[in-house]
Amino acid sequence: MPKDLFSTQAGVYARYRPTYPKALFEYLASLVTRRRAAWDCATGNGQAALALTPYFERIDASDLSAKQIEQAVAHPKIEYWVSPAEHTPFPDHRFDLITVAQAYHWLDFAAFAAEVRRVARPEGIVAIWCYGLANCEDLKVEALVREFYRDKVGSYWDKERKYVEDGYATVAFPYRELPARSFSMSLSWSREDLLGYLGTWSSVQHYIKDRGSDPVAEFAASLQAAWPGEAAKRFDFPLSLRVGRVE
Repeated sequence: MPKDLFSTQAGVYARYRPTYPKALFEYLASLVTRRRAAWDCATGNGQAALALTPYFERIDASDLSAKQIEQAVAHPKIEYWVSPAEHTPFPDHRFDLITVAQAYHWLDFAAFAAEVRRVARPEGIVAIWCYGLANCEDLKVEALVREFYRDKVGSYWDKERKYVEDGYATVAFPYRELPARSFSMSLSWSREDLLGYLGTWSSVQHYIKDRGSDPVAEFAASLQAAWPGEAAKRFDFPLSLRVGRVE
């Protein structure tokens, strides 16, 4: 069965997850031969779907989680669907571009590829991307976050997390691969922003369910000791992108 790990924290996910750079979507739009329809698969709260609206006439955005879709921003160009990635209600050969942002590792790669071949136009583009841990301008804060990731909640990550750590280099990607450009998300975050983002991690939710306590709340005191002021800090998330053409 597909995994739905984000319904319980759909609200904080919508608020605290970082946003993708505009240049990424400009690049993806430049690769397609027409711009009539795009599918943002595993859309979550619709962040990537919304970013596609300046470039496509229509965006279908699907997610397994109804609660995530409830958090999505309405837009006249977007139609949201509660649907697994591998079996969708879409007609054959509709999409010029198919995107999967920070979610490809949860999919059944072979079943999704079969669905892509059904719903993509010939020579359509498939783009998947992920991001791992952020680099912080304050190396003490960065070290604390990495310690939290590894030592506090490390044993609670699902096995699919390894694909993200590998930058999607090891996932099955059965498309004619194209050279991909490098992109990064740069954000100015307060302590609250960082703690809110950590609360969206699936490993944190597994920890809470298993132990009955919130590891982020426990981590907050250590973070404040290393980050005592109220000034925001810069965080950079390098994106790992793979792009292919459907044949």
